[in-house]
Amino acid sequence: MHNIDMDLIAMTMDVMKYVIHRITHTDIKIGSPQKESLLKEEVGETITPKGIGGERAFQLFKEVLVPATVPIDHPRHLAFVPASPTRASIMFDLVTAASSIHGSYWMEGAGGIFCEMEAMRWLVSITGLPASAFGVFTSGGTAANLSALVTARHHWRSIKEERKSLRGLMITSTGAHSSVEAMARVMDVELKEVFCEEDMKGSELQKCFDALSAEEQERTFAVIATAGTTNAGIIDDLQGIADVCKEKGLWLHVDAAYGGGALLSPKTKPLFVGIERSDSITIDPHKWFFSPYDCGAVIYRNPKLAKAAHTQEGSYLDIFQDEGSRGFNPSEYQIQLTRRLRGLPLWFSLATHGTDRYRQAVEKGLEMAEISQQLIHSMDHVEMVRPIALSCVLFRRKGWNPDDYTRWTYDNHKKGYALVAPTQWKTKQGSERIARFCFINPDTTKEDIVGILESMK
Repeated sequence: MHNIDMDLIAMTMDVMKYVIHRITHTDIKIGSPQKESLLKEEVGETITPKGIGGERAFQLFKEVLVPATVPIDHPRHLAFVPASPTRASIMFDLVTAASSIHGSYWMEGAGGIFCEMEAMRWLVSITGLPASAFGVFTSGGTAANLSALVTARHHWRSIKEERKSLRGLMITSTGAHSSVEAMARVMDVELKEVFCEEDMKGSELQKCFDALSAEEQERTFAVIATAGTTNAGIIDDLQGIADVCKEKGLWLHVDAAYGGGALLSPKTKPLFVGIERSDSITIDPHKWFFSPYDCGAVIYRNPKLAKAAHTQEGSYLDIFQDEGSRGFNPSEYQIQLTRRLRGLPLWFSLATHGTDRYRQAVEKGLEMAEISQQLIHSMDHVEMVRPIALSCVLFRRKGWNPDDYTRWTYDNHKKGYALVAPTQWKTKQGSERIARFCFINPDTTKEDIVGILESMK
């Protein structure tokens, strides 16, 4: 037993050395994916009857497997929606795991849940929702969206008995996140999409609703608006959409998974007018609030409706409803029963740095988008597709076909220089493959952008 303890101590030191190096060095390389067969050849068998030992497993991880990954916080990782967790949040993610606190019920996790509640109150405050609004941290935007919309349907069905047998219907725009369509399949809900080249406007939503049959209108229970589309950073006409939802008695859910960070900047917050009228909001702290994966959040105007939809019952769960166990139970407000304390790293980082630093970090992403737009305007070989929105930049390389973008992406990736993936820009005239930046990381520099743009020549 003594030898085992010493081995554990040695492994702990090795892990801590790796973590310290990882979060204190700025020269981390962008890895390049390898074929599974090649990785298997280099790594060999790792799951064996006797084990290969922690030292060997960790060596393989560091020397072979990590180089076959892309660090999401690399300053030249500008594809998709990247992330840039603070050093404080990364370190406290280790503390969260080591503390082994069950984050579902107050009886077991009161101290940790209290910290999450502090971070959640701050999130609620920046949305403009009333102080009575509240929410919980989830595994990401998909789980948050699903939790909100299950709540919306449950509430809609509770109003009229005959609705319990109806297949619900939701309305969203073509710019909505792909998870909305996936959720509709999971919930067995019909989905109507409003085609939008830019933002979905209240008048377009009204027109879509009016075009529905009387039977379809009766089945419609929710509208999903987007506050910062993943592809282009576009914010829907939240005020106009809220007007329609109020008139028709529809639940308004706002997906601000990516864009929610821009609520911190006085420059961009006015773009979100109307979000304070929503019934639920999704925000992902692991995107523009600098938390580690996986940390999403769902906020409800009326948390009691979520509790009615999500509280699970079981004989072994009865104790959590006892007076001696009474407190805030996160599992009662979203789809997951078992959950880790995903909000703890956010709480620690906010407590460490303060909210002003968060605002400054978000504004750095907005600034980099503006700088990129200026650089593109100054270069002959590239041009903007549309003006920047939040921290998303859509541009094209003049004269390129779709294969050129693919080749360019993989060339830069294999060189370990940058990961910038192409996307599709859809209009009524058709679809075009273009290039896209999304800025999250405050460590990205103007020089990084110049180098990436020059690589397109």
